[in-house]
Amino acid sequence: MKNTLRLLALILPMAATPLFGADAPAASGPYSLLKTIDLPTAATSWDYLTVDSDSHRLYVSNGNSVIAIDTEKDAVAGQVDETTGVHGFAVAPKLGRGYSSNGRSNNVSVVDLKTLKTVSKVDTGQNPDWIMFEPTQGEIYTFNGRSNDSTVFNAETGKVVATIPLGGKPETAMADPKTGRIYDNIEDTNELVAIDIKTHTVAERWPIAPGKAASGLAIDLAHQRVFLGCGDTNTMVMLDYTKGKVVASVPIGAGVDACSFDPGTQFAFSSCGGAGTVTIAHEDAPDKLTVVQTLATARGARTMTIDTATHKIYLAAVNYAGAAPASGARGRQAAAPGSFHILVYGMEAPARK
Repeated sequence: MKNTLRLLALILPMAATPLFGADAPAASGPYSLLKTIDLPTAATSWDYLTVDSDSHRLYVSNGNSVIAIDTEKDAVAGQVDETTGVHGFAVAPKLGRGYSSNGRSNNVSVVDLKTLKTVSKVDTGQNPDWIMFEPTQGEIYTFNGRSNDSTVFNAETGKVVATIPLGGKPETAMADPKTGRIYDNIEDTNELVAIDIKTHTVAERWPIAPGKAASGLAIDLAHQRVFLGCGDTNTMVMLDYTKGKVVASVPIGAGVDACSFDPGTQFAFSSCGGAGTVTIAHEDAPDKLTVVQTLATARGARTMTIDTATHKIYLAAVNYAGAAPASGARGRQAAAPGSFHILVYGMEAPARK
């Protein structure tokens, strides 16, 4: 109860005040840097981060491995090896299994969560990127960036049960058990597709205009909304997935790659690596978003996840070997060796007067 009251003390003033609006992002706000976790790794490439709140684990893709972090101790708990070109990691807690999408080897490693050892591998489409566990059917979905499809397999047996053509390059996906659908943003066609969980077919396709080139996606199950981080328009779009209709949008920074949503605070987050910021917007109503903070993070910190139990957000980052490249310059700036780290941001209760 004490933590709930502290949380309400932070949120309610922001929801009531007219100071922040969709056109007036705030540099200050509820979130601040709590900690930096330095990781003992030479690899400086990464993609998705995944939190398992119940087991207090954060899983971070890193080169050809997945690093497991104890979120109570903010310390490395172990590592999954031989995940070639890994993009993401999904967990099935009741099965005691984790699943890594290995982009360069076109397969998934099935991992024992206690030992972090690989027990088997499952072949997928080309360049499996986003990966998720769908609990109602007990299935794993990979969203394959080069073959433009989704591979579906039984989480317990590893048997592939379907390959779903998606008609474009898939990015992030989320499921709603009530609707019996998975929602996935197709980056190059500027669409959201709804996949029927039972039939393994695309049931609906909806445009996301005014958004374009969405990569990040998060879901609000209570209000049946998804939030799409759109890179070409630097906007976060809120879409009603019962009607396939965009109902609101707010400006965000450049280089968005991930979105998260916290049902406890009604905050939607977009991590923008080009700008080195996270845009935090409050869902004031099912058709209204208000930006409450533009959180300064780090250049290149493009992917993130949230622990909804603690309301902390985690971003991966590196230090760079020199100044930022000039606007319009091609190529990526080299990361400083051994500089890979996790940035932890959270809310702190206001000081008592």
